[in-house]
Amino acid sequence: MMTVHLLCVGKLKEKYLVDACAEYIKRLGAFCRLNLVELPESRLPDHPSAAEIENCLRREGEEILSKIPKDAMVIPMCIEGKQLSSEELSSELADAGIRGVSQVCFVIGGSWGLSDAVKSAGKLRLSMSRMTFPHQLARVMLLEQIYRAFSIASGGKYHK
Repeated sequence: MMTVHLLCVGKLKEKYLVDACAEYIKRLGAFCRLNLVELPESRLPDHPSAAEIENCLRREGEEILSKIPKDAMVIPMCIEGKQLSSEELSSELADAGIRGVSQVCFVIGGSWGLSDAVKSAGKLRLSMSRMTFPHQLARVMLLEQIYRAFSIASGGKYHK
C-alpha cells in the first residue's frame, strides 16, 4: 500500500475545512496510508519587502525539505506547475506504484508559495488551476483529487 505524505505550511483554522479534510483522509484509508504534516508558517509584516519574502520562503523551504521522506516522489503544488486532469493524476500515481514508488509527498506552501529549492526537489510540479486559491482551501481540493485518483485507479464509482 502506497504512503501519501502531505506537507502543508500553516494550520487549518476554519472548522468546515478541518471537517472536509478529515472526511477525505478517512476515505483515503481504503487506498493508502496518509501522513499529514503541518509546518509553521513564517510571520511577516503586513507589507513585507522582497528580501523578507525571500527569507521567509528559504526558511520554510528548509523545514519542508527536512520533512520529506528519503525515497518519496515529491510533488510540489505551484502555480507554474503542470495542470493534469483527474484521470491523468490517477495515471501518474498508478504509474509511480508500478515503478516501485511506495511514497509520494505532495507539498503545499504558505501564503507566499514555495522556495525554488522545494520546487526543484519535485519529480512533478503540479498546479490545480491558473486561478489562485487560498492555501487552506487547496489542501481540501488536493485531498479530494488524491481520493478521486485512487478511486479512478480502482474502478470505483466516485468519479463520473
